[in-house]
Amino acid sequence: MAFMFVAYRGSQDQESQSCPQDAPSQSWYPPFVANSSSYSRPSTPNSYNVQRPFERPQSPSHVSPAEAARIISSLKDKSADELRKLLTDKEAYNQFLLDLDQVKAQNNVRDELKKEMLHLARSNLDKEPQIVELRNQCRIIRTTELASALEKLNDLEKKKEDLLKCYSSASLLHRLQEETNKTDEDSDNLHSQFLEREIELAAFFQKHKKLRSLYHRRTMTHLAAKTS
Repeated sequence: MAFMFVAYRGSQDQESQSCPQDAPSQSWYPPFVANSSSYSRPSTPNSYNVQRPFERPQSPSHVSPAEAARIISSLKDKSADELRKLLTDKEAYNQFLLDLDQVKAQNNVRDELKKEMLHLARSNLDKEPQIVELRNQCRIIRTTELASALEKLNDLEKKKEDLLKCYSSASLLHRLQEETNKTDEDSDNLHSQFLEREIELAAFFQKHKKLRSLYHRRTMTHLAAKTS
């Protein structure tokens, strides 16, 4: 509001030329003006020490030129008494601020945000019973259905590991070697039966040929698997 005090200074300078004996009443300064290094309280009734914006680079203005022009236009039509009242009357100053379009817009945004926050808070509170119910259902699922499902999963994992062990390369080679040895033993037993005349020549020939062929086929398969 620097421009408001500059405007007030101009009006006081004009008034001091026509009525030098008048002295303003005790002024009320807003906190941001009283604490600012840009403005000092006048040492004499009609003199104000006002620094220009370029003389105070440590506190740049955050008001856009368009907003400043609108605020200045709202001060142009005010008389010297009205401007003096803005400086001396806290209620009048506050009312002037509240009537500015920029302040009204900010207040509207604040009110809308408050309404939205209240709406979200009420919505969250309304959903609290549903959240509690869902938590209870999740707890029940973890303690009952999930436990049963995990037990079944562990059983399936164990069966999977057993199957993988059974059908691994080493296991298959071992089983093939056992079957090859068994075939060789069956062939020797058949030969012993023939020597003891427990089996006819024709039957021996057919069975022995079949067993030896199976034995050699399994032996070659086992050898090829090991070398590959």
